[in-house]
Amino acid sequence: MIFPSRLRSAAPALLLTACASTQTTLTPSPQAPLCDASASALVIWAPAWRADQKDVPAREAAAAAGLRDFLAQSGCFAQATLQRVAAVDAAHAQRQAAAAAAPFSVLLGVEVQELGPVLKLLSSPALVEGGTEVKLRLLAFDPAGAAARRTFTLHWRHGGAGVVKGVASLPADLQAALRVALQPGGAP
Repeated sequence: MIFPSRLRSAAPALLLTACASTQTTLTPSPQAPLCDASASALVIWAPAWRADQKDVPAREAAAAAGLRDFLAQSGCFAQATLQRVAAVDAAHAQRQAAAAAAPFSVLLGVEVQELGPVLKLLSSPALVEGGTEVKLRLLAFDPAGAAARRTFTLHWRHGGAGVVKGVASLPADLQAALRVALQPGGAP
């Protein structure tokens, strides 16, 4: 990798000072866990990207992989079916619930509003500040009537000075954000 002379001399310092941290904001907070290791769940999801979102197909593939892997590996639910819908709302939840092939006791909606790397150059003494950002809106629907019983948002950020992340970490980052939001095993 070739660095401009100004960055070349700072590269060792950048590597030594790289320090990542995770910040999460649940709104409203606190939230009771939604995970139930004995329950079966129908999870609907949809992206709600901003108008100028870049790399939409790659982000949607990362979101689908992160959601799928979370449901398969977290122990959040005994069984879970994941369905992509056009929008996370009561009408789409009701349609998916009526069409469900297997019975379920939890109907959950996940709207992915942001999923991507963040990079700021020359914004701090470290010269490079970056990481990953995940924004989710979560809705717990009444399984019988599909009306939303509970709605909250999660803003999850992981990164810091000297941290540079790409799109390869997005599925794992989404899984980490879902662990905070849904709280398998109780409160984080």
